[in-house]
Amino acid sequence: MRVRRTFAFLDLSGFTALTESEGDERAVAVLGVFRAALRDICSRRAVRIAKWLGDGAMLVSIDTMPLVAATLEMKTAIDVAPEPVTIKCGVTTGTVILLEGDDYIGHAVNVAARLCDLAVGQEVLAVSSVVSELPPWATVEAADQISVRGLEQPIDVVRIGLPKSGPDTQPDPVCRIPLTHATAVTRRREADGRELLFCAESCAEMWEQRRRGPSDMEAGSIREVWMR
Repeated sequence: MRVRRTFAFLDLSGFTALTESEGDERAVAVLGVFRAALRDICSRRAVRIAKWLGDGAMLVSIDTMPLVAATLEMKTAIDVAPEPVTIKCGVTTGTVILLEGDDYIGHAVNVAARLCDLAVGQEVLAVSSVVSELPPWATVEAADQISVRGLEQPIDVVRIGLPKSGPDTQPDPVCRIPLTHATAVTRRREADGRELLFCAESCAEMWEQRRRGPSDMEAGSIREVWMR
């Protein structure tokens, strides 16, 4: 059966060096935190983790926007995590074959994996066709044509990221993504009337759950997961 999906491959950059410098046990502990954090983010943004790939993962989503949001949130949080690792990521969208109900075969999957291989630490590379479906707060930092192993022609790719924090930005209370009034997807108000900006309705719903009691705070910002 043919289906249209958006895919991302994520890989922990620096993981091999971590195993050498700090040992296997420390590396496995970091990997466990990475996986727990990714589960948290993907659950909140309704993105499926299709499979774990050692020190990486393959993500899939029917819609492009939540998947891109998940990769950027993960990238941003790991960039400031207290560990000597970063992530690199490749993102594509396209029609593929859904095999036996839980596996995806096709060009879009292969290109996403290749883009992840080509990316460097702290870099999210995506095919240019995703630009029209980016979250309003995501930015295109660069555009280029690159050669991909196994393909005859270069492909158009973009490097995507987030705007830098500044006096006009306000962090999402849940994921800490910097937002302005123009880029926020939704808003809520504190009891004192202060307006809060959110990158997605799912983050706003998580914030509302937190207000209802401490038992609802197990899931939240990846930064909280790193610091547990």
